[in-house]
Amino acid sequence: MRKLLIVFILSLVLTPSFQHSSAQTQDSEELRLQDMLMNMLAPYIEKDLTHLYYPQISKEFSPHVTPWKIDVIETKRVNGFRGFILEITFEIEPTDGGHNIPIGKDRMTYEISYGPEIKLIHHTHLKTYTLVPE
Repeated sequence: MRKLLIVFILSLVLTPSFQHSSAQTQDSEELRLQDMLMNMLAPYIEKDLTHLYYPQISKEFSPHVTPWKIDVIETKRVNGFRGFILEITFEIEPTDGGHNIPIGKDRMTYEISYGPEIKLIHHTHLKTYTLVPE
């Protein structure tokens, strides 16, 4: 598992930037790697967003992460090749979890290191969307 995660992260570092689109019709190695990373990071992202959104933005539900609402902005290696510490920055539109209605937009940077150790190092809340009452 660790070996797979390290190989996966290294492959992301070699790719400067990529975007996921729900309208995309062609599968690729790059897209599969991005989807695997988002699947592995989703629990961390949801936990952090729940903490960041409550109670200022949402008291009624926890934000939900959908992989197709995540755009990778940048990946980089920290300290060159002197260690396996990497950063990934992405923009995400978390949803309400029930109807997949976007509730906001955020830019998040995670540091991923050997172990694996995954921690949020920077968060910017970019926008709050108004929810239509049911």
